[in-house]
Order: sequence, then structure tokens, then C-alpha cells
Amino acid sequence: MVNSRKDSAIQGHAHEDAVTKDWRRRISDHLAYALLVYTALQIFVTMKQLKEMTSTTLPYLALIVLVAMIIPAARMLEKHWSELTDAEAFDPAQASRFKRDRIIIWVFAIGMPFVLAGIARLIAAF
Repeated sequence: MVNSRKDSAIQGHAHEDAVTKDWRRRISDHLAYALLVYTALQIFVTMKQLKEMTSTTLPYLALIVLVAMIIPAARMLEKHWSELTDAEAFDPAQASRFKRDRIIIWVFAIGMPFVLAGIARLIAAF
């Protein structure tokens, strides 16, 4: 009897997860948070490097351009998810693509500012 309750609870929880996971909303949330993280890192990591290179307004212009470039890339990534039907939006078969896209989002959001800072450092060395 206890095992059947556990099994029932596990199945109910799995069913709840499948029903509540709207892939469209979840990827949109990840993109929004990743853009915030990217922008913050861009400001604190890359801007420090750029300011050391020059005292003009070029670093601020570079920040605007770099943030503006990432938004269209995020929209392209989100395109697949926004075009899902309601049935597809809750389909567990989308989990592997969601996981892949989520990894791509966070690797770029966290990694890109450090890569750009490294490039700025290399440019400053020459």
C-alpha cells in the first residue's frame, strides 16, 4: 500500500512537471536572466579593460554595440520556442533541445564578456 502511494505520488509529480513546463516561457526566462548577467559582466569586466586602453567615450559606445549585438542573437535562439504550438510547448520531447539551448545561452552570457576582455587585453598589449 505504501509503495502504491509512493508510485502514485511520483507519477502525479511527473505529470505535474510535464503539465507545468511551458518550454516557451522557460526559455524566455533563461534568456532574460542571461541578458541581465551578460550586461552586468560586460559592464564590470570588459569596461574595465576598455577604460584602461582609452579615456574617451569609446568604451561606452563599445558597450552599447556589444549589448545591441547580443539581443538579435537571443531572438534568433528564441525563435524556435516562440513558434511552438500549445501542444508542443508542453511536450517532454522538447527537453533535450531545451537543455542544449539553455547551455548555449549561459555559456555565451557568462563566457563572452571574459573573451572580449581577453581580446581587449591583447589589443592593448600591441
